Amino acid sequence: MFELHPKLAADTHHLGTFGLCEVLLMNDSTWPWVILVPTVPDIREIYELSKIQQIRLLESSAILSKGMMGLFRGDKMNVAALGNMVPQLHLHHIVRHEGDPAWPAPVWGKQAPVPYTEEELKKVQEKLQPLLEKLV
Repeated sequence: MFELHPKLAADTHHLGTFGLCEVLLMNDSTWPWVILVPTVPDIREIYELSKIQQIRLLESSAILSKGMMGLFRGDKMNVAALGNMVPQLHLHHIVRHEGDPAWPAPVWGKQAPVPYTEEELKKVQEKLQPLLEKLV
């Protein structure tokens, strides 16, 4: 049975389950940052998914990436599946803007997270909802 890793649950807001994935919003308002977590138990790497699951994950990632770039008018989309801190397979989607606090370096470890206020969280959820409904 699928269970979300406790670190992911602690660091994010759950946006729902869409297609193959749980969709999470990183609780850091500095960057538009959404995480896809395939709802397949005990998976650490993309190659461990079935071929159909791999295709669905890639399609969802592409839909999410393109949509987020449009919604947040980014300069670059960073997509990463690191797993060094959280072994459960998860795919980060981070919209980057030239001149953001970490630009051009990766966002990890550059500054403490800036949690969303209730109002900010509601706005970003409403902004993302139509896009998330397109995931496969």
